[in-house]
Amino acid sequence: MKEVTKEVYLKWYEDMLLWRKFEDKLAALYIQQKVRGFLHLYNGQEAVLAGALHVMELGGKDKMITAYRNHVQPIGMGVDPRKVMAELMGKVTGTSKGMGGSMHIFSKEHGFYGGHGIVGAQIPVGAGMAFADKYFETGGVTLTYFGDGAARQGSLHEAFNMAMLWKLPVVFIVENNGYAMGTSVERTANHTDIWKLGLGYEMPCGPVDGMNPVKVAEAMHEAMERARRGDGPTFLEMKTYRYRGHSMSDAQLYRSKDEVEEYKKIDPITQVLDVIKDQKYATEAEIEIIDQRVKDLVEECVTFAEESPFPEIQQLYDVVYEEKNYPFLPHKL
Repeated sequence: MKEVTKEVYLKWYEDMLLWRKFEDKLAALYIQQKVRGFLHLYNGQEAVLAGALHVMELGGKDKMITAYRNHVQPIGMGVDPRKVMAELMGKVTGTSKGMGGSMHIFSKEHGFYGGHGIVGAQIPVGAGMAFADKYFETGGVTLTYFGDGAARQGSLHEAFNMAMLWKLPVVFIVENNGYAMGTSVERTANHTDIWKLGLGYEMPCGPVDGMNPVKVAEAMHEAMERARRGDGPTFLEMKTYRYRGHSMSDAQLYRSKDEVEEYKKIDPITQVLDVIKDQKYATEAEIEIIDQRVKDLVEECVTFAEESPFPEIQQLYDVVYEEKNYPFLPHKL
């Protein structure tokens, strides 16, 4: 695995801080009704993404697919955060020209394939993407993320079986943040170690500290190397936590404020910052510069999105199929 150096820690800190502040701003914009529909935030789970990105081959070779808590992943993979913000506001400058919104951020160019609103729908799709990589011998690996609630979907078992049968280059990752919407893991099944579902398929599997990017990177590296060797899939359970509710409309009556505060004591951003300070990787002044750079970028994203136009009505016709023998709806795209 690539060494976790001073530069990596500083990048992790800046990236995770950006993702956190970006979504804090989204929460404020949602209250102002500038972001509509549903809004599912990632606050607290940033180490799962930071660790994975450290070992991925970005630029389109390795791919990622996830559920609807999907705003910061494309940013980490190289998508312009201004375009992500614009998409969330339904603007034409967004990643899907304002037609996808919060739950459907996509960037084929950067290897990010959503953003899926149907619970568990991305699990077999991720396996299919890995099948394509094996068929065309691209050498790429697909990271397929889903939540603890989606782990109860029947399609998971179908995908696991086929992935093992065909030795697909895929890593299945359940981000176990404790609650499927408002239902605790203890209430959804008679077992709480979700990773053990992989045992039924003789799939390599195990739990990972999802609040520590180093632990995530180590587990992901091993799983991705296995996939690249042609040895098939791995199933990892990232034990993490979300500080905000399932969505912005969640009153969070199923947990106490004390529980949330306990998890904040192992906040992934704080853990990384503590290492930076203990190892003297940056001075307080240098950290303040990073903080200000993040703040400025978030504000730039908001300004870009607010100043961008909404799509024209014509776009509704441009994004559906075009028939050569039906010239009455001319396409402009």
